[in-house]
Amino acid sequence: MIKDALLVFITVTEQSHFSKAAELLNLSQPGVSLHIRNLENEMGAKLLHRSPKQVRLTEAGEILYKRAKQMLLLYEEAKQAIHLLRNEVTGALQIGASFTIGEYILPKRLAEFAHQYPHVDMQVTIGNTEEIIEGVRSGKLDIGIIEGETHAADLDVFPYMKDNMIIIAPADHPLSSYRVIEPDNLQNQVWVLRENGSGTRAFSDHFIKENHLPVKRSYIFNSSQGVKEAVASGLGIALLSRWIVRKELESGEIVELRIKQSKLEREFTIILQKERSAAMAVDVFKQSLLAANDYLPKN
Repeated sequence: MIKDALLVFITVTEQSHFSKAAELLNLSQPGVSLHIRNLENEMGAKLLHRSPKQVRLTEAGEILYKRAKQMLLLYEEAKQAIHLLRNEVTGALQIGASFTIGEYILPKRLAEFAHQYPHVDMQVTIGNTEEIIEGVRSGKLDIGIIEGETHAADLDVFPYMKDNMIIIAPADHPLSSYRVIEPDNLQNQVWVLRENGSGTRAFSDHFIKENHLPVKRSYIFNSSQGVKEAVASGLGIALLSRWIVRKELESGEIVELRIKQSKLEREFTIILQKERSAAMAVDVFKQSLLAANDYLPKN
């Protein structure tokens, strides 16, 4: 079937390797090669330059790659429009989420959506905010849910929910005995931070800068789980979403440092590629997120 051959061709192109494409598509490498050979015979042109290390497109391949992406998208739209006649939502859905959302909020939403729409195939990519934005922008992701906002002109942005950020500290930290603290109490502290590109890191940097807080020393982790464990081990203090640390706060492994007359909130947002025609599954999933009425964890 031409659709299968085009999918194989696109995957080989994007992976730059036959064996990697075969693994992703759950095919044998000879099967992948056969699809490409049949497609080249159909087109009457060589589509790929092959070498032991990588695969790259010929001039004809460049033309077909762009058209093939459009053809598969149109195929899915037609398929979903036909299923709509039977009141079914089908298709494939590539979802991207930043870490806090992907690990603590999205799983429940996905379970509910899968129960209601069992014919939608879903795949989730979790990364930092910049990675998810780039994934949606490039078309590798159909929809993204990120921490913070983006002002990218090529993306449609929809407010999703508010997130409560809190400052956490080791249970034996000198400030842990304070009922509330002033921002000035946080001067010359050791901070545990996320990596650049993370929405949590951007929020932490803004808080530190806005309150003119000199930082004694900082440690960088590329996951919120790492930040949380480092704080619990006594490495320093951190700003994290309350979603991430609820269990540790209840068990007393870490404590919250409450800032006097300060409410630390940020926005979670849904992003879509502006110029791309959204498939039905994407639109239905977006509406299910907006209708879920997610809430902030209780203080």
